[in-house]
Amino acid sequence: MAYLVQGRAVKGSASIVTVHRGATFHFAIAAHRDLFLKDPERYLPEYGGWCAYAMGARNEKVEVDPETFKVKDGRVYLFYNAYFSNTLTAWNKNEALLQAAADRNWTAFKHK
Repeated sequence: MAYLVQGRAVKGSASIVTVHRGATFHFAIAAHRDLFLKDPERYLPEYGGWCAYAMGARNEKVEVDPETFKVKDGRVYLFYNAYFSNTLTAWNKNEALLQAAADRNWTAFKHK
């Protein structure tokens, strides 16, 4: 939510939560939770919150660093960033190709 509303990652509170599609979401303020509840699909990160680069380049689900993200066309993309590997940098070098591949790969993951 904060990615789109505030343009940054914000740690949520354990006391302001909701569950959507089996995943628990924490919010910094109740107003953000309430916005999410009105239209959850609008605020969900792409590829189930897995690393966008890994989904496109390797067809893999890889954990992300929530501080490493990109907002494009109102959608949130999350990336792995650890051990001298920031996949957002690699994504930006070939975004069109990687995004098309990630979209195809994620469709297959969703239907398994």
